Amino acid sequence: MAEYQNIFTQVQVRSPAELGVHLPPQNSPRGTETSFSYWAGKLGDAQIGPTYLGTTGLISLVCGIIAFEIIGLNMFASVNWDPVEFVRRLPWLTLNPPDEKYGLTLPPLNEGGWWLMAGFFLTTSVILWWVRMYRRARALQMGTHVAWAFAAAIWLYLVLGFIRPVLMGKFSEAVPFGIFSHLDWTNNFSLNYGNLFYNPFHMLSIAFLYGSALLFAMHGATILAVSRYGGERELEQISDRGTASERAALFWRWTMGFNASMESIHRWAWWFAVLCPLTGGIGILLTGTAVDNWYDWGVKHGIAPTAYEYPN
Repeated sequence: MAEYQNIFTQVQVRSPAELGVHLPPQNSPRGTETSFSYWAGKLGDAQIGPTYLGTTGLISLVCGIIAFEIIGLNMFASVNWDPVEFVRRLPWLTLNPPDEKYGLTLPPLNEGGWWLMAGFFLTTSVILWWVRMYRRARALQMGTHVAWAFAAAIWLYLVLGFIRPVLMGKFSEAVPFGIFSHLDWTNNFSLNYGNLFYNPFHMLSIAFLYGSALLFAMHGATILAVSRYGGERELEQISDRGTASERAALFWRWTMGFNASMESIHRWAWWFAVLCPLTGGIGILLTGTAVDNWYDWGVKHGIAPTAYEYPN
Protein backbone atom coordinates (compact mmCIF):
# COMPACT_ATOMS: atom_id res chain seq x y z
CA MET A 1 0.00 0.00 0.00
CA ALA A 2 1.33 3.44 -0.92
CA GLU A 3 2.40 5.43 2.11
CA TYR A 4 1.92 9.19 2.40
CA GLN A 5 5.34 10.46 3.43
CA ASN A 6 6.41 14.02 2.66
CA ILE A 7 6.80 16.67 -0.02
CA PHE A 8 8.89 14.33 -2.18
CA THR A 9 6.25 11.58 -2.30
CA GLN A 10 3.11 13.66 -1.85
CA VAL A 11 -0.24 12.03 -2.44
CA GLN A 12 -3.09 14.44 -3.13
CA VAL A 13 -6.15 13.39 -1.18
CA ARG A 14 -9.29 14.91 -2.70
CA SER A 15 -12.72 14.85 -1.12
CA PRO A 16 -15.99 16.50 -2.16
CA ALA A 17 -15.85 20.31 -2.06
CA GLU A 18 -16.09 21.73 1.46
CA LEU A 19 -18.29 24.83 1.58
CA GLY A 20 -17.38 25.76 5.17
CA VAL A 21 -19.47 26.57 8.21
CA HIS A 22 -22.71 28.55 7.97
CA LEU A 23 -22.29 32.30 8.25
CA PRO A 24 -24.05 34.23 11.02
CA PRO A 25 -27.02 36.49 10.15
CA GLN A 26 -26.41 39.88 8.48
CA ASN A 27 -23.49 38.57 6.41
CA SER A 28 -23.35 38.83 2.63
CA PRO A 29 -23.97 35.49 0.90
CA ARG A 30 -20.88 33.43 0.27
CA GLY A 31 -20.22 32.00 -3.18
CA THR A 32 -20.72 28.28 -3.79
CA GLU A 33 -18.56 27.89 -6.90
CA THR A 34 -15.57 25.62 -6.32
CA SER A 35 -12.88 24.01 -8.44
CA PHE A 36 -9.79 21.91 -7.91
CA SER A 37 -6.23 22.64 -9.02
CA TYR A 38 -3.56 19.97 -9.34
CA TRP A 39 -0.77 22.54 -8.92
CA ALA A 40 -2.44 24.18 -5.92
CA GLY A 41 -2.57 20.70 -4.45
CA LYS A 42 1.22 20.55 -4.72
CA LEU A 43 1.43 23.39 -2.19
CA GLY A 44 -1.68 22.81 -0.09
CA ASP A 45 -5.36 22.06 -0.45
CA ALA A 46 -6.32 21.61 -4.09
CA GLN A 47 -9.77 23.20 -3.58
CA ILE A 48 -10.28 26.72 -4.94
CA GLY A 49 -13.29 28.54 -3.47
CA PRO A 50 -15.89 29.22 -2.31
CA THR A 51 -15.07 32.92 -2.03
CA TYR A 52 -16.48 35.60 0.22
CA LEU A 53 -15.79 39.25 -0.52
CA GLY A 54 -18.29 41.23 1.53
CA THR A 55 -18.52 45.02 1.78
CA THR A 56 -15.11 45.70 3.32
CA GLY A 57 -13.43 43.26 0.96
CA LEU A 58 -15.02 44.88 -2.09
CA ILE A 59 -14.12 48.44 -1.04
CA SER A 60 -10.59 47.32 -0.13
CA LEU A 61 -10.14 45.70 -3.54
CA VAL A 62 -11.43 48.80 -5.36
CA CYS A 63 -9.11 51.12 -3.39
CA GLY A 64 -6.15 48.83 -4.01
CA ILE A 65 -6.82 48.81 -7.77
CA ILE A 66 -7.11 52.63 -7.79
CA ALA A 67 -3.74 52.94 -5.99
CA PHE A 68 -2.15 50.45 -8.37
CA GLU A 69 -3.52 52.33 -11.39
CA ILE A 70 -2.29 55.72 -10.13
CA ILE A 71 1.22 54.37 -9.59
CA GLY A 72 1.28 52.42 -12.85
CA LEU A 73 -0.12 55.20 -15.04
CA ASN A 74 2.33 57.74 -13.60
CA MET A 75 5.20 55.38 -14.37
CA PHE A 76 3.79 54.79 -17.86
CA ALA A 77 3.53 58.54 -18.45
CA SER A 78 7.17 59.01 -17.35
CA VAL A 79 8.31 57.00 -20.42
CA ASN A 80 5.97 58.88 -22.80
CA TRP A 81 3.49 55.99 -22.89
CA ASP A 82 5.98 53.73 -24.65
CA PRO A 83 5.08 50.11 -23.70
CA VAL A 84 8.51 48.75 -24.65
CA GLU A 85 10.32 51.34 -22.53
CA PHE A 86 7.83 50.77 -19.72
CA VAL A 87 8.68 47.07 -19.54
CA ARG A 88 12.41 47.64 -20.05
CA ARG A 89 12.76 50.36 -17.41
CA LEU A 90 10.10 49.17 -14.96
CA PRO A 91 12.56 48.38 -12.10
CA TRP A 92 13.86 51.98 -12.28
CA LEU A 93 10.51 53.75 -12.65
CA THR A 94 9.17 55.53 -9.57
CA LEU A 95 6.45 57.71 -8.11
CA ASN A 96 8.12 60.01 -5.62
CA PRO A 97 6.72 61.83 -2.57
CA PRO A 98 6.51 65.65 -2.55
CA ASP A 99 9.63 67.78 -2.35
CA GLU A 100 10.84 68.98 1.03
CA LYS A 101 9.64 72.54 0.36
CA TYR A 102 5.99 71.43 0.48
CA GLY A 103 6.24 70.10 4.04
CA LEU A 104 2.89 68.57 4.94
CA THR A 105 0.86 70.71 2.53
CA LEU A 106 -0.90 69.43 -0.58
CA PRO A 107 1.45 69.80 -3.58
CA PRO A 108 0.51 69.90 -7.28
CA LEU A 109 -0.36 66.51 -8.72
CA ASN A 110 2.83 66.19 -10.77
CA GLU A 111 5.03 67.26 -7.84
CA GLY A 112 3.92 64.71 -5.29
CA GLY A 113 0.15 65.01 -5.35
CA TRP A 114 -0.21 61.71 -7.19
CA TRP A 115 2.00 60.07 -4.55
CA LEU A 116 -0.26 61.36 -1.78
CA MET A 117 -3.36 60.18 -3.62
CA ALA A 118 -1.91 56.72 -4.26
CA GLY A 119 -0.82 56.49 -0.63
CA PHE A 120 -4.30 57.42 0.57
CA PHE A 121 -6.02 54.73 -1.49
CA LEU A 122 -3.36 52.10 -0.71
CA THR A 123 -3.59 52.80 3.03
CA THR A 124 -7.39 52.68 2.89
CA SER A 125 -7.19 49.35 1.06
CA VAL A 126 -4.77 47.85 3.58
CA ILE A 127 -6.74 49.00 6.65
CA LEU A 128 -10.05 47.79 5.21
CA TRP A 129 -8.45 44.43 4.46
CA TRP A 130 -7.41 44.26 8.13
CA VAL A 131 -11.02 44.99 9.13
CA ARG A 132 -12.13 42.21 6.77
CA MET A 133 -9.67 39.74 8.31
CA TYR A 134 -10.78 40.62 11.85
CA ARG A 135 -14.48 40.39 11.05
CA ARG A 136 -14.11 37.10 9.16
CA ALA A 137 -12.24 35.57 12.09
CA ARG A 138 -14.96 36.67 14.52
CA ALA A 139 -17.72 35.42 12.22
CA LEU A 140 -16.09 31.98 12.12
CA GLN A 141 -15.55 32.06 15.91
CA MET A 142 -11.79 31.94 15.42
CA GLY A 143 -9.11 33.76 17.36
CA THR A 144 -7.96 37.05 15.80
CA HIS A 145 -4.27 36.12 15.79
CA VAL A 146 -3.90 36.51 12.01
CA ALA A 147 -5.41 40.01 12.03
CA TRP A 148 -3.05 41.18 14.78
CA ALA A 149 -0.06 39.66 12.98
CA PHE A 150 -1.11 41.62 9.88
CA ALA A 151 -1.46 44.74 12.06
CA ALA A 152 2.23 44.45 12.96
CA ALA A 153 3.12 44.75 9.28
CA ILE A 154 0.67 47.65 8.86
CA TRP A 155 2.41 49.42 11.77
CA LEU A 156 5.75 49.35 9.91
CA TYR A 157 4.06 50.48 6.68
CA LEU A 158 2.40 53.43 8.43
CA VAL A 159 5.61 54.43 10.21
CA LEU A 160 7.50 54.55 6.90
CA GLY A 161 4.87 56.32 4.86
CA PHE A 162 2.85 58.44 7.28
CA ILE A 163 3.62 58.56 11.02
CA ARG A 164 7.34 59.40 10.82
CA PRO A 165 6.95 61.91 7.92
CA VAL A 166 4.23 63.72 9.91
CA LEU A 167 6.46 63.86 12.99
CA MET A 168 9.32 65.14 10.81
CA GLY A 169 7.01 67.78 9.30
CA LYS A 170 7.49 66.78 5.66
CA PHE A 171 6.17 64.07 3.37
CA SER A 172 9.52 64.06 1.56
CA GLU A 173 10.81 61.72 4.31
CA ALA A 174 8.43 58.97 3.12
CA VAL A 175 9.30 56.03 0.88
CA PRO A 176 8.73 56.36 -2.89
CA PHE A 177 6.70 53.84 -4.89
CA GLY A 178 9.18 51.96 -7.03
CA ILE A 179 11.60 49.04 -6.91
CA PHE A 180 15.07 50.56 -7.13
CA SER A 181 13.92 53.93 -5.81
CA HIS A 182 12.75 52.13 -2.68
CA LEU A 183 16.17 50.46 -2.35
CA ASP A 184 17.91 53.80 -2.89
CA TRP A 185 15.73 55.37 -0.20
CA THR A 186 16.74 52.63 2.24
CA ASN A 187 20.44 53.12 1.47
CA ASN A 188 20.24 56.92 1.75
CA PHE A 189 18.19 56.69 4.94
CA SER A 190 20.96 54.68 6.60
CA LEU A 191 23.69 57.03 5.32
CA ASN A 192 21.85 60.20 6.33
CA TYR A 193 21.30 59.01 9.87
CA GLY A 194 24.69 57.52 10.66
CA ASN A 195 24.31 53.83 9.74
CA LEU A 196 21.05 52.19 10.72
CA PHE A 197 22.90 49.01 11.73
CA TYR A 198 23.80 50.70 15.03
CA ASN A 199 20.10 51.19 15.77
CA PRO A 200 19.32 48.66 18.56
CA PHE A 201 15.73 48.23 17.39
CA HIS A 202 17.00 47.45 13.91
CA MET A 203 19.25 44.82 15.49
CA LEU A 204 16.24 43.32 17.27
CA SER A 205 14.20 43.38 14.07
CA ILE A 206 16.88 41.48 12.16
CA ALA A 207 17.24 38.97 15.02
CA PHE A 208 13.49 38.30 14.95
CA LEU A 209 13.57 38.12 11.13
CA TYR A 210 16.28 35.45 11.12
CA GLY A 211 14.73 33.77 14.15
CA SER A 212 11.28 33.51 12.58
CA ALA A 213 12.78 32.14 9.34
CA LEU A 214 14.64 29.51 11.37
CA LEU A 215 11.59 28.60 13.47
CA PHE A 216 9.24 28.30 10.49
CA ALA A 217 11.76 26.21 8.55
CA MET A 218 12.39 23.92 11.52
CA HIS A 219 8.67 23.52 12.24
CA GLY A 220 7.79 22.84 8.61
CA ALA A 221 10.64 20.37 8.29
CA THR A 222 9.65 18.59 11.50
CA ILE A 223 6.04 18.13 10.38
CA LEU A 224 7.12 16.89 6.95
CA ALA A 225 9.53 14.48 8.62
CA VAL A 226 6.69 12.89 10.65
CA SER A 227 3.95 13.23 8.01
CA ARG A 228 4.09 9.47 7.40
CA TYR A 229 2.71 9.16 10.96
CA GLY A 230 0.01 11.82 10.52
CA GLY A 231 2.05 14.71 11.91
CA GLU A 232 0.28 17.23 9.68
CA ARG A 233 -2.96 16.59 11.62
CA GLU A 234 -1.64 18.82 14.37
CA LEU A 235 -4.91 19.44 16.21
CA GLU A 236 -5.33 15.72 16.69
CA GLN A 237 -1.72 15.46 17.84
CA ILE A 238 -2.34 18.21 20.41
CA SER A 239 -5.44 16.60 21.93
CA ASP A 240 -4.38 12.98 21.51
CA ARG A 241 -0.61 12.78 21.28
CA GLY A 242 0.46 10.06 18.88
CA THR A 243 3.64 8.60 17.48
CA ALA A 244 4.27 11.62 15.25
CA SER A 245 4.41 13.98 18.25
CA GLU A 246 6.44 11.50 20.29
CA ARG A 247 9.05 11.09 17.56
CA ALA A 248 9.20 14.84 16.81
CA ALA A 249 9.60 15.65 20.52
CA LEU A 250 12.33 13.03 20.92
CA PHE A 251 14.18 14.39 17.87
CA TRP A 252 14.03 17.98 19.19
CA ARG A 253 15.27 16.93 22.61
CA TRP A 254 18.07 14.93 21.05
CA THR A 255 19.18 17.70 18.67
CA MET A 256 18.04 20.97 20.28
CA GLY A 257 18.08 20.05 23.97
CA PHE A 258 14.46 21.10 24.50
CA ASN A 259 11.04 20.35 23.04
CA ALA A 260 8.59 22.71 21.35
CA SER A 261 5.17 21.11 21.32
CA MET A 262 2.65 21.00 18.47
CA GLU A 263 0.97 24.01 20.08
CA SER A 264 3.87 26.03 21.51
CA ILE A 265 5.88 26.14 18.27
CA HIS A 266 3.13 28.27 16.72
CA ARG A 267 3.32 30.73 19.61
CA TRP A 268 7.10 30.93 19.20
CA ALA A 269 6.77 31.53 15.45
CA TRP A 270 3.90 34.05 15.83
CA TRP A 271 5.81 36.16 18.35
CA PHE A 272 9.07 36.12 16.41
CA ALA A 273 7.33 37.09 13.17
CA VAL A 274 5.21 39.83 14.78
CA LEU A 275 8.13 41.33 16.72
CA CYS A 276 10.16 41.73 13.52
CA PRO A 277 8.07 44.62 12.04
CA LEU A 278 7.13 45.95 15.50
CA THR A 279 10.74 46.53 16.57
CA GLY A 280 11.68 47.64 13.06
CA GLY A 281 8.94 50.26 13.10
CA ILE A 282 10.12 51.57 16.48
CA GLY A 283 13.67 51.87 15.13
CA ILE A 284 12.51 53.78 12.04
CA LEU A 285 10.26 56.02 14.13
CA LEU A 286 13.14 57.04 16.42
CA THR A 287 15.41 57.88 13.49
CA GLY A 288 15.51 61.61 12.88
CA THR A 289 12.94 62.27 15.61
CA ALA A 290 14.93 61.19 18.68
CA VAL A 291 18.33 60.21 17.25
CA ASP A 292 20.01 62.10 14.42
CA ASN A 293 23.07 59.88 14.06
CA TRP A 294 23.05 56.24 15.08
CA TYR A 295 26.84 55.89 14.84
CA ASP A 296 27.35 58.73 17.31
CA TRP A 297 24.68 57.19 19.52
CA GLY A 298 26.48 53.85 19.31
CA VAL A 299 29.82 55.41 20.26
CA LYS A 300 28.21 57.17 23.21
CA HIS A 301 26.65 53.94 24.49
CA GLY A 302 29.64 51.68 23.83
CA ILE A 303 28.15 49.84 20.85
CA ALA A 304 30.19 51.32 18.01
CA PRO A 305 33.98 51.74 18.04
CA THR A 306 35.46 55.21 17.73
CA ALA A 307 37.56 56.01 14.65
CA TYR A 308 40.92 55.44 16.39
CA GLU A 309 39.83 51.97 17.53
CA TYR A 310 39.69 50.63 13.98
CA PRO A 311 42.78 48.62 12.92
CA ASN A 312 45.08 50.17 10.30
